[in-house]
Formats: sequence, structure tokens, C-alpha cells
Amino acid sequence: MKKYIWAFDQGTSSSRAILFDFQGKVVASEQKEFSQYYPEPGFVEQEPNEIWDSQITVAKRLLEKTGIKPTEIAALGITNQRETTVIWDKNTGKPIHKAIVWQDRRTAERCNELKHSEIANYIQQKTGLIVDAYFSATKIEWILRNVENARKKAQNGELLFGTIDSWLIWKLTNGKSHITDFSNASRTMLFDIDKLEWDENLLQLFEIPKSILPNVQESSKVHCYTDKSIFGEEILIGGIAGDQQAALFGQTCFETGTAKNTYGTGCFMLMHTGNQHFVSKSGLLTTIACGIDKKIEYALEGSVFIAGAAIKWLRDGLKIIRSASETEKIATEIPSSEGVYVVPAFAGLGAPHWDMYARGTIMGLTQGITHQHIVRATLESIAYQTKDVLDAMFLDSGIKLKMLNVDGGACVNNFLMQFQADILNTNVMRPSIIETTALGVAYLAGIAANIWNKQEIIEKHQIEKTFSPKMSEIERNNLYAKWHKTVERVKLWEKI
Repeated sequence: MKKYIWAFDQGTSSSRAILFDFQGKVVASEQKEFSQYYPEPGFVEQEPNEIWDSQITVAKRLLEKTGIKPTEIAALGITNQRETTVIWDKNTGKPIHKAIVWQDRRTAERCNELKHSEIANYIQQKTGLIVDAYFSATKIEWILRNVENARKKAQNGELLFGTIDSWLIWKLTNGKSHITDFSNASRTMLFDIDKLEWDENLLQLFEIPKSILPNVQESSKVHCYTDKSIFGEEILIGGIAGDQQAALFGQTCFETGTAKNTYGTGCFMLMHTGNQHFVSKSGLLTTIACGIDKKIEYALEGSVFIAGAAIKWLRDGLKIIRSASETEKIATEIPSSEGVYVVPAFAGLGAPHWDMYARGTIMGLTQGITHQHIVRATLESIAYQTKDVLDAMFLDSGIKLKMLNVDGGACVNNFLMQFQADILNTNVMRPSIIETTALGVAYLAGIAANIWNKQEIIEKHQIEKTFSPKMSEIERNNLYAKWHKTVERVKLWEKI
């Protein structure tokens, strides 16, 4: 009866449900966008119940469309936007505040205080993370401080915290399971990635009662089952992973030194570092890649906050494109960006700069510049930011990549992928299935359900297209040098 693996891919701007067969092929998918809220400059929020509604809607719509029965689904995997913080009442199930999204900068000042204190080094040593408003800890602290009676309720054991995976699982199990996995826990800035436990000193620092935190489990195991009232049948939840770690797994980056870059709302590069981890000296993060077969695997990560979101800005903010798919054609209609550089630092700069006060800019404008140059320069900015991260990885690890595995929505843009190969001087490999985030968590769920093992997964992985560098060394160096010059101009903008 069992024929399919289900993946819930809950992203920053939309929720998706994807069905895979046992060959790892996409059978069908459904997607639904949900609202973003910006109550103040730098604030980014979402409604947790709207996230849940969008996710359950696409799941049920997918079953209706395909006619597939819940009894035919061997396991469900859940992958999610990371760091986004939800706190809800354990008794009523109601969130006490909107979800604070990973892009939110409201705690930047608090993080700046911590960065210049002795605790910053402790945080990096224990959690592998650099102090930043990006992570969950200060978001939890902010909610507990600013929502009426939240602190008291938390201390009385009446509240629960979760990243989006925990929130969805709690809802799917009708409140029976309050869990997360190692990959998501490692993004909270509260989790000791050596001892694999919540750090008591950090909980004390942020005044977070341990009782509100989820139980941390492996990324692939028989976690729990959906409540029968949700789909009419119980379904095994066998895989949980943060979206970027799921994509690393979906790209079959199982060996030390293998790497992938996901082009989504943000842009994230992860390099597998095996069962050992080290503290970055180049502004990168050390994170748990996954927990599987009673082993913990680590990764080095560089985060670019704004990638696909910059293309969305061209569409919704500037209104110079009608759809993201137009950008490839527009970019190839002109020979170059004519010296125009876009730095989309709408939410500050991520790795390796980590400047919370940087802001976006367009530089190099002359009267001859058109919307085409701005579109092309926006695409190029994604490739430049990726190179910033890759160079930092090389400085930290000494590993020079022979190729870069790519995935995510924007990797279908051939102009961007070719420019990426050119600016990196490295082959860029695009797989046949670019939905590697969903595929990765489907693999994790399938392993838990004894459908696949790692070797079988490797054998299924296929490359659709390879982009090889064509640009001269002189041109590459000149373009990249000007990018650095532009980035320096936007740093500390909000401090001026």
C-alpha cells in the first residue's frame, strides 16, 4: 500500500507540499503564499495560524488533486524556514504574538551589546553561531519581555516555544508532540552543539525557562504520528530538518568538503565538515548538518540574507518586472550592467561581513542606465555575495571546491548560474530535481521508514546541467574588486 513520501516545505514566503515516489521523483506539488507584516522599519512578522492554514491547505489540496490516499504515504518529512520564532499558549494553542521572522532586526541593538561583551566568545564556542538578531534567542527574549504576562506564564510552564517545525508538528499531532531536531536547535543560539543540550548559562542570560523549549531529536527517526483527525489516518513523521540542512542532504553532500548553495529568499552556502566542527575566524557559522544513525554531522555555513527577495523587490517594490522568470531574458538583452552595482542589504549584510547596520544601495548610475541594467546588476549581486562566502570558507578550511552544487528557485536562471560559474571560476552543477530542500527531508523521512539508505540516495542523484566558467581572469578580478568597493560604501549606514 505504501508508495509515497510526503514533504512539507514551509518557507519564508510560501508553504509547499510535495509528494515523491520511492524513486525520489516528484509526483505532484502544491504551493500557497501567505502574508508578511512589517509593523515598523526592520520588523518582519508572520501570523503562525496563517502559516499553519497555508501548510494544511496545500497538503489537503495535493491529496485531492492526485487522488492519493493517506494510507499510501509511508512517511512525512518537514523542512522549514529556520530561526523564525513562535511562542504559544500550551493550553489554548493560541500564539501570544505574531511569529518573529529570521529577517527581523528589532533586536539588533541588544545583539550589538552582546557582541561587545565577554559573552560573545562563549556563545560562538558553545553554539557555533555569531551573535546576531538573525537567531531565535533574542527573539524569544523580546517576546517574553514585551508581551503582557508572557514572562509569568513562561515561568509557570504555560507557554511553548518553537521554530516553525515545532509549531507545525505540535499542530499536526494535536498538541501531543513538542519536538525539534538537532539542525533546527542549532540555529537558536541556545543549543550546545558539542554536548547536544540546551545551554543553561544561555537560558539564564536570556531569561528563558527551559520548560518552554522543545525536546531535541535526530533529524531522521520515527518521531511521532499525525493525529488521525488531520488527514483521516495517522501518518509517520520521520524527517525534520532546517531548510538549508535539508538541501545539503538532498544534494547528497554526505562527505567532508562537499558543498551546496541554495538560491531562495536568502542565499545559503553549506559545506559538510564531517563529525568535527571548528570555530570560524571569517564570520561564518558552524551548524549541525543533521543527526542520523546516532551520529551528528556538522557544516560550515555562510548566509546571504537577501537573494531571491531582491528579485521579488524588483517585482513588487520597483515594479520593473512582472515576474521573476523575466529577469534572465532582460539580463541577456544587454552586454553588461555598465558599472551598475546593487547591494541588496535590506536586512543588513550576512556572512562574512555581519553588519546589522548596512543598508541597500544602487551605485554607478548614469543617464544611460535603464531598468535592464538594474535587473542584471541585481542578479549579479547574488553571485557576488556567494563568492564572498566561498572565499571565507576557503580561508577557514583550506578546502578549495572543485564544483558547487546549486538548488532553489533562482538556480533555474541560466544567466545567474553562468555568471556564478564565471565569478567563482568554478563549475556550477544543477541537479535534475532542484527542489532539494523538500527532497532532502523526504530522504530523511524515507530512511526512517526504511525506504532508502544513503548509498541508494547517492545513486539516484542526477545532474541536469553543468555551467563552466568562461570569463577571463582580468575581467573577473575587476568586477569583483568593484563589488568590494561598493559593499564598503553601505557598511554602518544606519550608524552615520
